[in-house]
Amino acid sequence: MPKSNALIITAGYLNTEHGKTAHGLIRGTERFNILGVIDKKHPGQDAGEVLDGKKRNIPVYASLKEFAKQSKKKVKFCIIGVATKGGVLPKEFQAMLREAISMGYGIVNGLHDYVSDHPDLVALAKKKKVQIVDVRKPKKFKDLHFWSGDISKVKCPKIAVLGTDCALGKRTTTRFLMQAMRAAGYKAEMIYTGQTGWMQGAKYGFIFDSTLNDFISGEMEHAIVKCWREAKPDIIFIEGQSSLRNPSGPAGSEWIVSADADAAILQHNPPRKKYKGLENYKATIPDVKDEIDLIKIYGAPTVAVTVNSLKMKEAEAREWATTKENELGIPVILPLEDGVEKLVPLFEKMIKKR
Repeated sequence: MPKSNALIITAGYLNTEHGKTAHGLIRGTERFNILGVIDKKHPGQDAGEVLDGKKRNIPVYASLKEFAKQSKKKVKFCIIGVATKGGVLPKEFQAMLREAISMGYGIVNGLHDYVSDHPDLVALAKKKKVQIVDVRKPKKFKDLHFWSGDISKVKCPKIAVLGTDCALGKRTTTRFLMQAMRAAGYKAEMIYTGQTGWMQGAKYGFIFDSTLNDFISGEMEHAIVKCWREAKPDIIFIEGQSSLRNPSGPAGSEWIVSADADAAILQHNPPRKKYKGLENYKATIPDVKDEIDLIKIYGAPTVAVTVNSLKMKEAEAREWATTKENELGIPVILPLEDGVEKLVPLFEKMIKKR
């Protein structure tokens, strides 16, 4: 299918951790052709350079009107590129969406607050004959799956990309791993479990936090089995969510148990001692060795640690990685700085053992 032309709305949050949906799309998407980012704080800059210093030829505009003045390209969708607190659609964004729809642009929304639940926006979209896509809308009961045991029929290695907290870059690392294996000549697939993975064009997966609890294991299994049957990959990487011990949303056991993961990759940010958004709660993020031991109890060996170096100087991050690599006896790498190609031989061995 051809890509749909799209703009990303970040409304001043492009260079913050709240803009992680935008960050993923700026780094790459097979579903959309990103024409620009709407962000009032960085007009005239390249979105890639704002994100991580890498030019990606995605211009930033101060407003939708400024884009319309400067570009003649036709836009099909505006994508909400931020993750707001509680997944609520702020009034500021509602006003921007109203403007976008008035200009003839459809809306792609990954928040829990559905655009299709706002009657004024729905009425305007109908008038303008544009589409509203609420990515997090739950599937209907008839489309959901219970766990069946069919996971045992999947014969390629399945790697769970887990983390010690949410918002650590697990999806980015998962995508990097898939791309690295493809570049090495293997058929690799990614199972998305969040809205941004779908927006980036991943074909197989489900939205974890919009799925009824009874069906999470089944939806996980169904996505992997469907991927195996249709694509026959050499290896499958499964995007993680939250962490096993995050009190506000523990997740990870399904990745290991229900998906029958052969191994895990653990993503960690060393400076982060408290779970995101729970800084005043008693729980603390465990040491990576402690988390690796827990993952092993669930049934999967951790074969590498990937480092999110946010709030670290590069030299500091590299020193931490070297120390932990010696301590743990497994590769510890910096995906954003160095890529993940170092891990390709490790996965090649797993594939050949099958």
